[in-house]
Amino acid sequence: MENFHIDGSTYIPRIDFNAQTGVLELEGESYHEYTTEFFGPIFSWLEDYLEAPGKEITLNFKMSYFNTSSSRRFLEILTMLEDYQNDKEGKVTVNWYYEENDVDMLESGEEYADDVELSFNLLPY
Repeated sequence: MENFHIDGSTYIPRIDFNAQTGVLELEGESYHEYTTEFFGPIFSWLEDYLEAPGKEITLNFKMSYFNTSSSRRFLEILTMLEDYQNDKEGKVTVNWYYEENDVDMLESGEEYADDVELSFNLLPY
């Protein structure tokens, strides 16, 4: 399977999904107006990737800002990973990076950690 990559820009996160290593990375800012269209190819790639059971996956999430619409898409990604772990014997770890003084991003991570049953690490930098 091919890797998936999107270069980040002012309002689009850098996305790097490595099919060989199982490392999925989202980094930067996300306040795209059309999140359904933007995230559509990401969901398609992830659905294909999650077909095979038993993979170890690490999601490195290092966002500095995201809007409400993006937050819904991030929850969809986390839910897909949770379903994969529960239904296909996968092992998923989420590393949620936040700037040490960014209380909002820490709280967002805590809320996502409460919403899904995944190994969730809150990591200041």
